[in-house]
Amino acid sequence: MRPADRTQAAAVLAALAARYPDAHCALHHTNAFELLVATILSAQCTDVRVNLVTPALFQRWPTPHALLRAAAAELEAMIRSTGFFRNKAKNLLGMARRLVEAYGGQVPRAMEDLLTLPGVARKTANVVRGVIWGLADGVVVDTHVARIAGRLSWSRQHTPEKIERELMALFPAEAWIGLSHVLIHHGRDLCRARAPRCAACPVRAACPAAVC
Repeated sequence: MRPADRTQAAAVLAALAARYPDAHCALHHTNAFELLVATILSAQCTDVRVNLVTPALFQRWPTPHALLRAAAAELEAMIRSTGFFRNKAKNLLGMARRLVEAYGGQVPRAMEDLLTLPGVARKTANVVRGVIWGLADGVVVDTHVARIAGRLSWSRQHTPEKIERELMALFPAEAWIGLSHVLIHHGRDLCRARAPRCAACPVRAACPAAVC
């Protein structure tokens, strides 16, 4: 990106941040383990749905040690509504085993350690590191972030990894955590996949995809 592009992108992000001053992670959690579980469940599922499922799950299995003792069938039944429940249950149980056996039941901070956990890729690791410890190795790229980055011409890529790299080049590291939260809120509020509310968008003048 040319310097002018970065300047414009910074102005757009500032305008969106002003629109969503309270942008934050919408997954309900009280600690790193709960956020890790919730983020794994959020794959191909809405945060609203995950938040309906996790209270009972956390009450039943509040720690990695407790989750490790869960029966697969019971766990699958509890998380069925989040979709892909068999694979998610397998990952949750594998994640709990890895936490207990390798990290004493604690969620590790290091990116390379998080990536050894079943069900954890860069998106999940970035969420946990950013929200829990304020550490940024990259940008969380979900469907909202990918869609808005494309509409704003911040990225022409089509995979989360490539989109993440372009956003990391476009914005300074100190903006990476807030960038994701703001774009996700914008995607839910105005810049929706279908029927985006461009007329109400504070950055429509800078958006090549604006329909009004």
